[in-house]
Amino acid sequence: MSTTNEENVLPMSLFMDLQRSGPIPLYFQVSQRIEKAILSGELPVGARLENEVGLAERLGLSRPTVRRAIQDIVDKGLLVRRRGIGTQVVHGQVTRKVELTSLYDDLTNTQKVPSTRLLTFESVPADATVAEKLACEVGTPTLHIRRVRLADDVPVAVMENWLPEEFLTMEPEDLVTYGLYQVLRSRGVTMRVARQHIGARKSTNEESELLDVEKNAALLTMDRTAFDNSGRAVEFGHHCYRPDLYSFEVTLVEK
Repeated sequence: MSTTNEENVLPMSLFMDLQRSGPIPLYFQVSQRIEKAILSGELPVGARLENEVGLAERLGLSRPTVRRAIQDIVDKGLLVRRRGIGTQVVHGQVTRKVELTSLYDDLTNTQKVPSTRLLTFESVPADATVAEKLACEVGTPTLHIRRVRLADDVPVAVMENWLPEEFLTMEPEDLVTYGLYQVLRSRGVTMRVARQHIGARKSTNEESELLDVEKNAALLTMDRTAFDNSGRAVEFGHHCYRPDLYSFEVTLVEK
């Protein structure tokens, strides 16, 4: 199969055993066969799937049946719908355990290739919220960073961070090549604990463009303040994630 920008037409042999009058819904059967093609590598990462109208016509099925089959795979994080491109194969959804790790590390540990688009890198005076989080005076210079993090060239998150004044000497090029926590560790920072809040909200128009999602799409959010081994706040961040490509995992223990 082609891995170029052309649509990948699935072979009819993949669907020859569809049971059209059996008890298993047709959309589920179609979904299972496309998912198998992805997991086996027959449809490689980056491949564009044949559009649902063409696939429905070739299989002699209704468009809603094929649309639901494809949506099931999108929900599993194996396919992503991208405006102007179509439906594209991606690696499975990244699941972050609620631990003190960076998104860059999470992507690397799940065999994905992280990359970064740096949107903002500037010195800004701390407002009341940032001053409270970083335990500094209002108006103190801070380093404001805003980035889009991609996995295998697919946007996953918009990440916004504020760092104490001492980090104003950080090089912007480092944040394009490495993760923020990697850069901090290289400067001798040892992070021990973080306080974070996980939530959800609708995307702004800009976030919809940056993350290649529909307007007012649902996003996961995380606010985090990380502290070093002396208890000093070393970064405050507000991040938003595409829930079809990213999730958080929590282990609960009964008391």
